[in-house]
Amino acid sequence: MSRLGRARWAIGLGVVLAAGSAWADDSPFVGRWHLNPAQSILPPGELAPNDLIAEISQADSARVRWSLTVIVAQGESNVETFDVIANGAFYPINDDTTAAFTVNGSLLQSTFQGPNGQTDTLSCALSADRRRMTCRGALSDGNGGTTTYVDIFDRM
Repeated sequence: MSRLGRARWAIGLGVVLAAGSAWADDSPFVGRWHLNPAQSILPPGELAPNDLIAEISQADSARVRWSLTVIVAQGESNVETFDVIANGAFYPINDDTTAAFTVNGSLLQSTFQGPNGQTDTLSCALSADRRRMTCRGALSDGNGGTTTYVDIFDRM
């Protein structure tokens, strides 16, 4: 599972453009988030996309909804939307990846599982002023190798 595949969760932070329930609107994660590549720490050998924007419309104990727009070096953009249950159980998010999400106040956690035993565990927290989201993750290749990374997002 590629890091861009992982980014589609979450951060997507990880999320659908339409507004969620009234309770979801109160979530501190709801809003548009822009990847800050200068502050992020990518896994070794990985290139940052030209641009990455996550739009979270709901992030609460019931659901996580988001869209993710990734612009690659050739200027092409890829937009994906997700709507997942946030009860900690694994659900499919595409043909070969499952993900589990939980939201607990100001902490958004996810684990992605790929088809060959790869995992990506991510924990996102907000700054005190809710203008920055820091997502700390660990990628496991399914063979015992693990790489850590930090994605920093600024609220738009």
